[in-house]
Amino acid sequence: MRRILGIDPGSRITGYGIIESDGNRSVHVASGCIRLKQGELPQRLGMIFQEVSDLITTYQPTEMAIEDVFVSKNANSALKLGQARGAAICAGVVGHLPVSEYAPRSIKQAVVGRGGADKDQVQHMVKRLLSLTCDLSADQSDALAVALSHAHMDTPLNRLAKGKVGGWR
Repeated sequence: MRRILGIDPGSRITGYGIIESDGNRSVHVASGCIRLKQGELPQRLGMIFQEVSDLITTYQPTEMAIEDVFVSKNANSALKLGQARGAAICAGVVGHLPVSEYAPRSIKQAVVGRGGADKDQVQHMVKRLLSLTCDLSADQSDALAVALSHAHMDTPLNRLAKGKVGGWR
C-alpha cells in the first residue's frame, strides 16, 4: 500500500488529503484545510511549508501529489498560487518525498471521467470512491482528488508505458 499526500494549494486556504492505495482500491486516511491568517505573503508561505511538513511527520506519506497552477485572467493570483505551490513542494522535498504534479483537467479526468467537471462533480466522485459520508470542503475534496488521480495514474503499468520504469526496449 502506498500512502499519498495530495495538496490543493492556495495562498489563503491549502487543502490536503491523505489516502492509502494499492492502485485499485483507495482508503481515506485524513483530510482538511490549512487556513492561513491574514498577513504578509512570506509569513503565509512559511505557514504552508510548516503545516505541510507537520502533516508529513504525522502521517508519514510515501509520496506527494500536487495540483499544477491554473492560470486565470488575474496574473497576480496565479503568481501567489505558484508561490504557495512552491512552499508545499519544498516541504515535500525536504521530507524526502517524491513529488508529482498534475494539471487540473487531468485530475478531473481521472476522478470524474471528464476534464471539464465542476467542483460538485469532483466532490461527489471523491466521496463515492473513498466511501465517505461526511461533508468535505471544496479544498479537501480537491486535495483528495489529487491524491486519487496520482494513485490511479501513477501505477506500475502507466510508469512502464511512460518509460519511467526499466523494462523491455
